[in-house]
Amino acid sequence: MTLSLGHYLVLGAALFLIGLFGALTRRNVIGILMSIELMFNAANINLAAFNHFLHPGGVAGMTVALFVITVAAAEVVVGLALVLAIYRNSKTVYVEDFHLLKG
Repeated sequence: MTLSLGHYLVLGAALFLIGLFGALTRRNVIGILMSIELMFNAANINLAAFNHFLHPGGVAGMTVALFVITVAAAEVVVGLALVLAIYRNSKTVYVEDFHLLKG
C-alpha cells in the first residue's frame, strides 16, 4: 500500500483538530502553546505533502515549512518569556487568573 496525498491531508487535519481542541479547552498557558505548536506541525505536514505530490522536484513547500518552523520557534521563545514574566507577578499560569490589564 502506498501513501497518497489524501493520507497526509487526513493526518494533517487530525493533528490540526487536536491542536485546535487543545488550544480552545486548555486553561494552562503552557498547554495552549503546545497546542498551537501542534497546529503549526499539521500545517508543515500539509506543506511537505503538497510539495512532494504536486511539485516533486521543487523546494518551495519545504522552504515555506522551514520558515514556519522558524516562526514557531520564535513564537515559543516569546510565549515562554511572557509566561515567565506573568508568573513572577501573579504566581499562576492559568489563563483565568491573569488580571494584569484590567483597570
